[in-house]
Amino acid sequence: MALLATCKDHLVVSSGSTFIAIDTKDSREPFVYDCSKADKKPQGSENKGDEGGSEEKGSDKILSFAFSSSGDYFALTDDNKRLILFCTKPSWECLSTRWVVRRCTSLVVTQSEDHILVADKSGDVYSFSVSNPQKPSELKLGHLSMLLSVAVSPDGKYIITADRDEKIRVSLLKAPYDIQSFCLGHREFVSSVFVPPHHPHWLISGSGDGTLRLWDIESGTELQNLDLKQLNGPDSTEKDKKFAVSRIASSPQGDHIAVSCDSFPAVHIFQVDVESQMLVHMEHLRLAHSSWDVAFSQAGKLWLLQQNQDTPATLYTLTDGHWQCEPKDPEVKRLTEVVHAHWDMFQDSIGAESCYHNLYKVVSDNMATYLQKKQERIQQQGTKRGKPLPQSRTTLELCQSDHRVLGHLPD
Repeated sequence: MALLATCKDHLVVSSGSTFIAIDTKDSREPFVYDCSKADKKPQGSENKGDEGGSEEKGSDKILSFAFSSSGDYFALTDDNKRLILFCTKPSWECLSTRWVVRRCTSLVVTQSEDHILVADKSGDVYSFSVSNPQKPSELKLGHLSMLLSVAVSPDGKYIITADRDEKIRVSLLKAPYDIQSFCLGHREFVSSVFVPPHHPHWLISGSGDGTLRLWDIESGTELQNLDLKQLNGPDSTEKDKKFAVSRIASSPQGDHIAVSCDSFPAVHIFQVDVESQMLVHMEHLRLAHSSWDVAFSQAGKLWLLQQNQDTPATLYTLTDGHWQCEPKDPEVKRLTEVVHAHWDMFQDSIGAESCYHNLYKVVSDNMATYLQKKQERIQQQGTKRGKPLPQSRTTLELCQSDHRVLGHLPD
């Protein structure tokens, strides 16, 4: 899937193994980086694979990336288990290439910009030094299930991790073994967690159950539960479709929250109401094409990256209380030209299968299958003895009879 990120004057789009960085205030050529040309792992330093077997070569596909809070650093992880760090000033430059133990699902740079926290498929979070690339990574915490999202509170106090088993864990960043709270309530995997920049006591989470939830970060108390399917409207054609929240973004002032869902042609905008301690649904932006990603610019405008070659990027501005599309904005024109020039890299992301489709629970009636097989086995045993069991006996009666023989049920 294609990704989008903004910070200060930087705007980054990626797809496959390549990302493009554009300086919105400078007309110079964008910085283009292809992970397939990055440093290779030294011979003899291979790790075990994700399941403990032999090492499997990855595809160089970019899995996750993030800016530091100042925008001076940019880090990414790819399918070949690389962690690559860049500086952005005075110009983009690759500072280091390191290797992680397992394929990563999410990463974040700490507020002090001294460490990169990387969450992986095995449920672990590792810390990597920004200033000292030679320093070994440090295991900070672990879950019993695959991690899907990691975040750090704006005050640098907490690290928040979310996993496939519906759990959100809030830990102290300086002592991750010390758990502050658990935020429990989602009914499917938690795909995204976010702490609003001006509200460090809040936590917003999105899940494969199609809900957006607001929590008190210290107590783990749920403050609000928003069903995005209902917000799509009663006549929505997607009301029976499974979808996961793929991105939660905040405006620089922290007064608006944008939420996009995986392969879904809509974006929900919420306004932050501090007095009522709630998110107020403000607008439902219906799109002509499914969105890849969303992000707010430094000026508070909303960027959308879409699965369409003619209009791959759209920009929305808050005007008279409504978010209006600005197709003639110079920044839109520039980004569109850049995307068109590198459109080949986006081909694999068009119509790609959801990265969440394997994470949903599989519901099956195991008891019915068990009873059916049990009845067949008992009938076969009776036939072998030359005494077929009466056909009138029910499956339940057969099971009860079997249990009485074993002494599990009273006569």
